Amino acid sequence: MKTLIKNGTIITASDQYQADVLIEDETISTISAPGTKLDALGPIDKTIDARGKWVIPGGIDVHTHMELPFGGTVASDDFETGTIAAAFGGTTTIVDFAVQDQGGTAKQAWASWMSKAEGKAVIDYGFHIILREYSDAIGKEMGDLVKEGVTSFKLFMAYPGVFLMDDASILRTMQRSGEIGATICMHAEAGVPIDLLVKQAIAKGHTAPKYHALTRPPVLEAAGVHRAITLAQVADVPVYIVHVSAVEAMEQISEARDKGLPAYGETCPQYLFLSHDNYEEPGFEGSKYVMTPPLRDKAGWDAMWRALALNDLQVVSTDHCPFCFNGQKDLGKDDFSKIPNGAPGVETRMALLYDGGVRKGKISPTRWIDIASTTPAKIFGLYPKKGTIAPGSDADIVVFDPEKEHTLGVKTLHMRVDYNPYEGRKIRGVSETVLSRGRVVVENGKLQAKPGSGRFIRRAPRTI
Repeated sequence: MKTLIKNGTIITASDQYQADVLIEDETISTISAPGTKLDALGPIDKTIDARGKWVIPGGIDVHTHMELPFGGTVASDDFETGTIAAAFGGTTTIVDFAVQDQGGTAKQAWASWMSKAEGKAVIDYGFHIILREYSDAIGKEMGDLVKEGVTSFKLFMAYPGVFLMDDASILRTMQRSGEIGATICMHAEAGVPIDLLVKQAIAKGHTAPKYHALTRPPVLEAAGVHRAITLAQVADVPVYIVHVSAVEAMEQISEARDKGLPAYGETCPQYLFLSHDNYEEPGFEGSKYVMTPPLRDKAGWDAMWRALALNDLQVVSTDHCPFCFNGQKDLGKDDFSKIPNGAPGVETRMALLYDGGVRKGKISPTRWIDIASTTPAKIFGLYPKKGTIAPGSDADIVVFDPEKEHTLGVKTLHMRVDYNPYEGRKIRGVSETVLSRGRVVVENGKLQAKPGSGRFIRRAPRTI
């Protein structure tokens, strides 16, 4: 099948220009000057007129948690509803997290999450593996998984007794990642002191949602980041710090990079558009924003945007992990430490970054594509098949209307959750037509793809 996207403005991480794009089956075959008679190459089956629109690589969200068991419940989006929402938001690939069970193996985690996604996803997907421990047997599994295209592993410095790894185990896992070309993703907080602060707060009767944030101060996130970078330096491997929320933590990454260390940082839209003030909403409303790390003071927004513009932070993902306000978040109504951590975001990332970043002059259009698609693809072994518009790349393409207005909210979005953190926010920028490997997934506000049409993507070993 041949699809022609004509009259649009192509935006990649490095260029912005007018051109037509010819897609043959799953890949981009030709990029030509506007008006070139591409039908001379054979009959065109479908033509998409992108006049006045931007033609961009599909977004790549390398931090999602579909159907994640946490806090006595399970994230409300599965791989069908979550990837449908992602597609409507202009994201065409996710990398989710498969969790090693207590006493289980890394391969069992991968198999379990593969079974969750197969037959459901409408866009392509990959997996990181969350490891709870390290042993020689797990080290061998890590090598086997890299050969299967699962090339990244996540470690935790938080949640004692659940996910937290001691420093010796972190160091050994990092050393193993260096041997096999894997990438380590690090949840970096000083988890043991945080656990003490949480217990002290509850003992004092401080049980409201805001104490989730007050017991996880920015300095303890920064301390975790510093430790993670130090251990990676000892192991002589890169480290990717997930969901950076605090300016103090970002500065640790910036300083390390200034020294030439291969440290990479990811932040999320919630840390650019929401703040600690949301925890002060009346009643139990603040629980909607309980996530880890927590929201910070809005005074830090400008510094985080500068970090993205200057490459002190390299990626914006979502940490999409939705729990309904009614029936899930209220598990912690009398104890903030029992509120399931997480919020929805996979559908709103691309538009929020455009509206609040590009339109406000904080980042350029090319930088928008870089942090939301190209650099995640490069770090996690997807580039150049994904993350750019070029001959030979997968035809993961979004026709984006930069002027169309849209109001964010539960009734206008597709995530399976009963609230939205940005309810009522009016923005410009809509992903109008979304293609995954040449297949139209979303068009004219309607889903066109069937569940199961997404594919597991084998990722390459680390090249950074």
